[in-house]
Amino acid sequence: MAKTRQQKEETVQKIQEKLGRAKAVVFADYKGLNMKQLSDLRDKLREQNAEFSITKNTLLSRALPATNYQLPASPTHRGELTTNFEGPTATLYAYDDEISPIKILVKALKDAAIGKARNGFLGDMPLDEAKILQLSTLPTKDELRGKTVGVLVAPLQGIVSVLQGNLRNLVYALDAIRKTKGGE
Repeated sequence: MAKTRQQKEETVQKIQEKLGRAKAVVFADYKGLNMKQLSDLRDKLREQNAEFSITKNTLLSRALPATNYQLPASPTHRGELTTNFEGPTATLYAYDDEISPIKILVKALKDAAIGKARNGFLGDMPLDEAKILQLSTLPTKDELRGKTVGVLVAPLQGIVSVLQGNLRNLVYALDAIRKTKGGE
């Protein structure tokens, strides 16, 4: 059953609200993914506080201009925004970590050998497919935090090792003195 004008306007408002909250947005071609693959992808993204929804291209095109997101103008369209919303389009909204959901989406599309990430935004910076693929190779926030902690802890571990070595040498020296004086 066709949606009424009011329902469409409400949908556009919901999309605008999601776009306003999201730290990263990716528009993807999902054509060919079956329901199980879509459901699994949505579950994985939900764990990362992200959302993957399918929306009509016209509603998405109406919601975008009212947000901070501006896709670059195409030289063939004389200053108009190029939305590249042809065919089925799904939108990834990343609310917390920007990179993890993008990694999950790109991996899912690559594993299925179907669909591709078209374009999107990181903050208010427009992304093309190449930049999205590049972002998907970056480590996540948790991985970066782990590496940072490792870098910060390494010098401390070195200091502890050096101090333990001095104590160990003192114990060996005292033990050698005890043995030379005839102690057991």
